[in-house]
Amino acid sequence: MKFPSSAHPRRKVLHFVTGGFSGATQVAIDLVAAAQESRDFEALLVLRRKRTTDDARVQALRDQGLHVEVVPGWFHWLSIWALARLCRRWRPDVVMAHGFPEHLIGRWAARAAWVPAMVHVEHNSRERYSAFKLWQARWLARRTARLVGVSEGVRETLVELGMPAERTLAIPNGIDLNRFAGAEARPYESRSPGIVMSARFARQKDQITLIHALALLKKKRGLVPKLHLAGAGKASLRTRAEALVRDLGLGSQVWFMGHHADLPELLMSQQIFVLSTHWEGMPLALVEGMAAGCACVASDVPGVEGVFVDGKSGLLVPERDPQALADVLERLLLEPGYAAGLASEARLHAMRHHDRKLMMRRYEQLLLSL
Repeated sequence: MKFPSSAHPRRKVLHFVTGGFSGATQVAIDLVAAAQESRDFEALLVLRRKRTTDDARVQALRDQGLHVEVVPGWFHWLSIWALARLCRRWRPDVVMAHGFPEHLIGRWAARAAWVPAMVHVEHNSRERYSAFKLWQARWLARRTARLVGVSEGVRETLVELGMPAERTLAIPNGIDLNRFAGAEARPYESRSPGIVMSARFARQKDQITLIHALALLKKKRGLVPKLHLAGAGKASLRTRAEALVRDLGLGSQVWFMGHHADLPELLMSQQIFVLSTHWEGMPLALVEGMAAGCACVASDVPGVEGVFVDGKSGLLVPERDPQALADVLERLLLEPGYAAGLASEARLHAMRHHDRKLMMRRYEQLLLSL
């Protein structure tokens, strides 16, 4: 095993996160990538293996020059043992543990390896804590240098769960806006009048409501837009969605795309982005839809509020309400001028508030303060 090294001393930061390639994984990847150009930090990305971990994607990260390791994920105790062993060898100054349950596993491993500082980064506004796991989180929080929520809503949730308010802060997620620079050359009216939802198949996401809304558009209003479902995730949930599409007679409209290698191009080719979901932390997929110049619709759930201004740079709809979602989509499809205005405001909002460089600066300031 070969670890990153440096000719001059830099602070060593280990990022531990799920290998499921969720939004939390992407944030950790971005932070590790940023460390490659930093004179103050060097970083190691450690993924906890899941059934959906794609070894080809792991290798692609290594091919980009990132230092990546994968630890077993079948049992928590085994993940802790493997991560602690890795920490003893690489000797990080800080372990940043992202998401649940990885923030528990990562911090137990860091304590076992006597890592000087720990940071807990929470990416969701709702997690299924048992009483024992909540006790662990509170106990570890008292020994954690900082706790970070990826939105103000997530920060408030952490404090409500009993985490120390004086050490809990919000650092909103950001994206690489350069990936969407081509949106300026793709005016709204030149795009296909289709819908994109980029999200993995998971209990948190709600592709089912979007599929039902699509059926309402077809049956009651005669509208048949194409729907692109981009994202991998849990096979059983995708199978359920595929069965629903067949039952509703939408097979010619819905494309199950799996992991899409060029998501910016897909988004910039379509007019509408939808995030149908049950809860979020700070949804990167929605920010990407905004940066791509799409007219954006999202469920009105914790973690989504504040990403855009409802009615100006996006539209919120009630959770699990196919009728309300169909009504909004109908207006966007039939009133392209109105939709184009929303799309333009969405892109401006993303440019001003969700730049990845701003997120990086805030994390660097946090690490330098420890």
